[in-house]
Amino acid sequence: MTNVTRRNALAAAGAGAAIVSLAGSSAVAQGAAAAAPAFAGQHQPRPLKFDPAKLTGLSEKLITSHWQNNYQGSVKGLNTVEQKLAAAMADKDFPPLIYSGLKREELHRTGSVVLHENYFDTLGGNGKPAGDVARALAAAFGSFDAWEAEFRRTAMALSGGSGWAILTWNRHTKSLHNYWAWDHMHGAVTGAPLIALDMYEHAFHMDYGSAAAKYVDAVMTNLDWEIVDARYRAAVA
Repeated sequence: MTNVTRRNALAAAGAGAAIVSLAGSSAVAQGAAAAAPAFAGQHQPRPLKFDPAKLTGLSEKLITSHWQNNYQGSVKGLNTVEQKLAAAMADKDFPPLIYSGLKREELHRTGSVVLHENYFDTLGGNGKPAGDVARALAAAFGSFDAWEAEFRRTAMALSGGSGWAILTWNRHTKSLHNYWAWDHMHGAVTGAPLIALDMYEHAFHMDYGSAAAKYVDAVMTNLDWEIVDARYRAAVA
């Protein structure tokens, strides 16, 4: 069996991007105007709800670059892919192989947008756990400290350069878990993400270089647990 490496995965992602390009901008122009809502490509970036200059241990330069380049790049990419899907559906002879690449990019970009919005929206707090979710985590893991230790370990398992550590309410099993996500397309099928910690190097390298553990410390210090608690209560309702 051939081992799948990060290099293989990155090569596949590049191939997917190339397939998106092959769909053609002229086809987008012809098909996007009549696009159904599912393919409208009208997503807008969500503004930051906090002042990036006032976080503890995360620089304004880092947060602004991450939000403007990585997150907004995914929003723009998702809009482009949806428009190309609309154009492809208007062409009965559109090649299935190229459509497959578009669908992969749709999933990839959607995951990136959702996870980045989750990530940014949980920043700006004081890092002090509170609410129903704190009590639920203590019950699920034996103590809140035990949950945090496992969450941090999950994050550090991805500190080589890509992925997400995601605190999730699993609607199927009705339980809380810290899930390891290698890219934007990993995650429990019925999972509701409560905390998404970006472990891609772009999220921390500018401030911390390869010292990922210090970045994790900084994020935990800035978590807004009121937001996390609201997500938890909505998920279990």
